[in-house]
Amino acid sequence: MRTDPGGIALTRRPPHTGRALGLLAALGVLVFLCLLSVWLGSKEISFGAVWQVLWHDDGSADAVIIHSVRMPRTLLAVLVGAALGLAGTVMQALTRNPLADPGLLGVSAGAGFAIVFSITVLGISSLYGYIWFAFAGALAATTVVYFLGTRGRAGSSPVKLALAGAAVTALLASFTSAMVLSDPVALNRYRFWSSGSLSGVDANVLLQVLPFLVVGVVLAIASGPALNSLALGDDVAIALGRKLGPLRLRGALAITLLTGAAVAVAGPILFLGLIVPHAVRFMLGPDHRWLLPYTAVLAPSLLLAADILGRVLARPSEIRAGVIVAFLGAPFFIYLVRRRKLAES
Repeated sequence: MRTDPGGIALTRRPPHTGRALGLLAALGVLVFLCLLSVWLGSKEISFGAVWQVLWHDDGSADAVIIHSVRMPRTLLAVLVGAALGLAGTVMQALTRNPLADPGLLGVSAGAGFAIVFSITVLGISSLYGYIWFAFAGALAATTVVYFLGTRGRAGSSPVKLALAGAAVTALLASFTSAMVLSDPVALNRYRFWSSGSLSGVDANVLLQVLPFLVVGVVLAIASGPALNSLALGDDVAIALGRKLGPLRLRGALAITLLTGAAVAVAGPILFLGLIVPHAVRFMLGPDHRWLLPYTAVLAPSLLLAADILGRVLARPSEIRAGVIVAFLGAPFFIYLVRRRKLAES
């Protein structure tokens, strides 16, 4: 058994054929969860009726529910899950920090603060406006956390970056709370949005964020071979012909696009970009050519499973998907911190 730079124990890697077949199996799981998500909801509809109206929209009440409510919700979970999973993977590679996650390093908090600022101070109410403010907030928070986490003689370390992210997140959360508590309208919007909900989204919202997510996904996937070189160290990466400046800029752009767009439509869903990359890395090793595609498939699977579980447990009401993911992710984060601490002791 080996250990990767993040201190995670690795099993023997499967061959390429096995990895390809595993990716197909993961896609099958994702399709199965999509069907479950379309089938299950507060209104009970038989699977046969769901399957029929899924392909033949007859204008009935069940067809309206399936096409206008459950399908956009399912597609949103797929897009947001893939975006946050990929953002976490790229962030861990760029910072060489196994604890990196858009929620833990303050990126989601920065996007959230900027959105609340746009609502309470500027009176913006359109999703398109939220997205641009989310991008600006995510980029600003990333810069501040990186600056704080790399100060000092010892340079950066995973724990310093995590502490800087926690400090920035707490500071932005206090500012955000102060603004929403002074504006009842903003408070109502914020309470629903901040819990990481996938409901209440229609097809128009998906079309507005889709271009940003597609560009972010392409940038992240295309960075896979270069991130492998970067994992060997800056000097080795330069010797292999990698230009670190453009590589880091491309990675930061991918993180900003993916996190900003996802947070704008679904709220800050924590730990998703932490759990899935580490689980995939444990199974397949640190090769980003496989790590990124697997994460893009398994992260939305986890988010869909959490959303379905939240609907089933609290029927006819529901528990937000972000709450379920956080419930699973917090113990995993503690496990990673303790494992890292033991590895450094």
